[in-house]
Amino acid sequence: MERENAAQRIAQLSTELEAHNHRYYVLAEPTISDHQFDVLLKELEELERQYPDLADPNSPTQRVGGDITKGFPTAEHKYPMRSLSNTYNREEVAEFVGRVQKEIGAVRYVMELKYDGVAIGLTYANGRLVRGVTRGDGEKGEEITANVRTVRSIPLKLHGDPPAELEARGEIFFMRKEFDRLNHEREADGEELYANPRNTAAGTLKQQDPKEVARRRLDCFVYTLNGPELPTGSHYENLLRAAGWGFKVPSVERRFIERTTDLDGIMAFIDH
Repeated sequence: MERENAAQRIAQLSTELEAHNHRYYVLAEPTISDHQFDVLLKELEELERQYPDLADPNSPTQRVGGDITKGFPTAEHKYPMRSLSNTYNREEVAEFVGRVQKEIGAVRYVMELKYDGVAIGLTYANGRLVRGVTRGDGEKGEEITANVRTVRSIPLKLHGDPPAELEARGEIFFMRKEFDRLNHEREADGEELYANPRNTAAGTLKQQDPKEVARRRLDCFVYTLNGPELPTGSHYENLLRAAGWGFKVPSVERRFIERTTDLDGIMAFIDH
């Protein structure tokens, strides 16, 4: 195949594979079989092997892992990654609501589930994933972009018209069925079982071999956005926009995220 035709085919395959990937891992609405997907992926891998200068760092082929990494560099967070305070009773939630009403007035609260995984900051430039950094100490973290690219629910290229500069904050974790699959494999091999999904997710992201990270099938929910030009001033509305760009966000239909204006609404979400 001539170079010009190869470039066109590479672009076509990349777009097609990412669309299928989004339908499978984010929307759960696949339109082709795994075998058909693999055939397209192998064609792209072969073209990139023949024309390595045409390969994109965010190519769908990077989903299966690249070269082994020798340690992870430290990277600063442009927007510090703070942790949230927690509470375990209605009285403390009521005190929080009272402080907000006294200092700010009437507001609308957004409630989301707490995901038990590893916090990640995903930086996009002109719609393309350029960096993935762990929380670390909140000011600096480990840059693990190669491993992040293997997480199928994290878009490598955004859809639509996202801001030129964008950071998506999310949680990388194991779905229970994938965690159980890993432990079944380890049990069959006579290996010690993993203790819990959270620690296993953290350990997986520290793997030096992205191919091993890809094999373990991590997942990711995005829960907030940062950037100088976000589409709206509403956290809730920005998450809906993020879904349109290709991110996996908390489901409104499944009540993973809700809005309310009072304490009773907050407690109803906690109790549901």
